Amino acid sequence: MIDQITVDKVLETANSQIIEVVSDYVTLRRRGINYLGNCPFHNEKTPSFTVSPHKGIFKCFGCGEGGNALNFIMKHDQLSFVEAIKALGSKFNIHIEEEEYSPEQLKQKNERESMMVISDFAGKYFARNLNETDEGKSVGLSYFRERGFRDDIISKFELGYSPEKRDALTSEAVKQGYKLEYLEKTGLSIVRDDYKADRFRGRVIFPIHSLAGKVIAFGGRILKTDKKTAKYLNSPESEIYHKSRVLYGIYQAKQEITRQDRCYLVEGYTDVLSFHQAGISNVVASSGTALTPDQIRLIARFTKDITIIYDGDPAGIKASLRGIDLILAEAMNVKVLLLPDGEDPDTFAKERNAEQLKEYIEANQKDFIKFKTSLLLEDAKNDPIKKAQLIQDIVRSISTIPDSIVRSVYVKECSTLLKVDEKILVQETGKLQRKKIEENFRRSTTSNERPVNYPQNNSAPKTATVNNPFELEERAVLLFLLKYGEKPLHGLLENDEEIAVGAYIIHELKQDDLLSVNPIYNKMMEAYETASNDKKIVAQKFFVNNSDTDLSKLASDLIGKEHILSRIHEKFGIVTKEEEIYQDLVLRVVAELKWKKVKMVLKEKRVQLQQMEASGNVDGLMELLQDINNWQQVLSIISKELGGRTIV
Repeated sequence: MIDQITVDKVLETANSQIIEVVSDYVTLRRRGINYLGNCPFHNEKTPSFTVSPHKGIFKCFGCGEGGNALNFIMKHDQLSFVEAIKALGSKFNIHIEEEEYSPEQLKQKNERESMMVISDFAGKYFARNLNETDEGKSVGLSYFRERGFRDDIISKFELGYSPEKRDALTSEAVKQGYKLEYLEKTGLSIVRDDYKADRFRGRVIFPIHSLAGKVIAFGGRILKTDKKTAKYLNSPESEIYHKSRVLYGIYQAKQEITRQDRCYLVEGYTDVLSFHQAGISNVVASSGTALTPDQIRLIARFTKDITIIYDGDPAGIKASLRGIDLILAEAMNVKVLLLPDGEDPDTFAKERNAEQLKEYIEANQKDFIKFKTSLLLEDAKNDPIKKAQLIQDIVRSISTIPDSIVRSVYVKECSTLLKVDEKILVQETGKLQRKKIEENFRRSTTSNERPVNYPQNNSAPKTATVNNPFELEERAVLLFLLKYGEKPLHGLLENDEEIAVGAYIIHELKQDDLLSVNPIYNKMMEAYETASNDKKIVAQKFFVNNSDTDLSKLASDLIGKEHILSRIHEKFGIVTKEEEIYQDLVLRVVAELKWKKVKMVLKEKRVQLQQMEASGNVDGLMELLQDINNWQQVLSIISKELGGRTIV
């Protein structure tokens, strides 16, 4: 647990230096008082990603993502709150007290934390054995050097060696106070009754890292020739390791993938190492498992462009074909490079430097449709049945593409390459699309999920489950709360005392029970009310630096869209500085929200009136008419305050 004082210090430091945080991942250029770059969260060619150093926030006007420095790190590196605080603390040399894990403390940790700690211990143990023991140097280190890997690559990927002794790691871990239960659950140890053994004994070790750089699993290669023993062995599935969601090398590659806006996908551990050694680091591997949608989505966080680089043998071709449709279904752009016979990415990269390797890839990678067409046409030759099957296969791939414009482009290209009438391809693609839509509809009707619609707001919190008819007005009110919450309003109280903007907004909305249907908006109001009751706070700073990520993201999003205020100014022909007339503007936006909500109440009550007239309930009818009259008087008062005009 990190104390709140430390959290606040990290947040304040990181947000005040947000340019330094974001620049580690995004190339930023100054534009006025802000900085601009290509968004790392979606694929864009024209920069729409803005960082405001004086506000301590970032905002993408393309995909809607926004927040403070902590939100950026959590989103980009897929870190938990605590992990992100630690990462920022380390970056800015802010000491964060972390306790050593004693056996007693380890018992109190939850299962996941315990497994992470043991995996970290094992990774360091294997690396130490490789570099510091006689057996590790003579067997493990010699193997890596014979394969041509430099020491800097060995260190970068934290490669290691597991001794031949049956239970070397297990015994050392237990001796250090780690529980056998978690050694077994991580797959590091095999335990059967009194039998205990290391899973990876006698193997060189490839640690598998999470997106945050934590060791979560291992791959081990045996160095002996034994037909009965698997050449490669991976950690089993566990609480911390799901192989279908992990890519080898993603931690070391993520920044370069973002910079290059392309990811090279290879098959094995050594393929990744050799590419890095050649000078190309935007490369990841599926680590011997079939490519999965989760792995593709992991890449999609950094780029929409993938080049598959597999062996040119039948197995590599089969893997390429299988991966293409999965990648297309995730709205990704895919190219394929099959290496010459007898070559694999490992050996191929070792023979070339970065420039030569990039030139070869650029010259020989093929768009998926050209790759698939040329490959399958060769197999079909002049057989009309096989050619028909080929066309169906390619159409099936095209139909998986979500974007209709991209689909139409590929249909046209397919028509040209295969000399098939474009209309026929359109019809076949349409059939497959309709079938998919029907299947999705059937699935959705059997679930309890409801679509979420956020008017005017692409990045609204996902906690809302219904449409919000007052979205724009409520956001305008919250924006004024953020900008002027602590500022005084004059002449509103009988005793001529001042009332703060924030207190006024909360009082006005609470007294008429005008809560939002969006729970995150109510959460912001409640958080402000609670905090301001305890002490005087600066609203914008309080929310932007808030440890609640929902609140900090909402605050950053609101501040990043200050064009709402500009629209208000334009509507009223205001040229005065906003700060000089904030009192009038606050009163107007609050009144506007109340006016619109009262109009909605009246509309609902008139519907009730029609229903009651039909039922013949005279007493209820008279009561409802009086209620409607009262609401009309309220509406009249608000309208006078607004001068008969609405403002948003």
